[in-house]
Amino acid sequence: MKYLTVILACFTLLISGCGKDNKGTGESTTPGYTATSYFDSLYNQDNLEIAAKHATPRLARVMRSYGTAKQFTRNLVNMQFDQVTIELDMTNQSLREQYGDSAKINMVFTGILRGEQVDDMRSVQLLRKKGKWYVDKINPDPFAR
Repeated sequence: MKYLTVILACFTLLISGCGKDNKGTGESTTPGYTATSYFDSLYNQDNLEIAAKHATPRLARVMRSYGTAKQFTRNLVNMQFDQVTIELDMTNQSLREQYGDSAKINMVFTGILRGEQVDDMRSVQLLRKKGKWYVDKINPDPFAR
């Protein structure tokens, strides 16, 4: 448990300096930073409202209809964790595709559920509006059979 917390803290520190805008407002300018922040809000902070700020209005409405982050992640995202580490999948550059105002990124989730290790992956589609990236859609594991 402590090991995962240390990894998450280090990862957060590493990405905290990345993806900031040039005006110093702290708004994300990279789709990877937005996607990581979105899932961190859902799984590690258990905060649906913070996650909704990283989502498009359409997805945010769907999220809020579930009431809690746990209900949303259990039913719509179909992933559950007691504790999780979230990373961008950097195994192949083609897994991160960005075309103008849309991007598709694969995320890797390594966590613990009821004492068992759980590894999962999701593909996330993002849209850029007014220079800021928003999660628009969460696809199932792109490599699942």
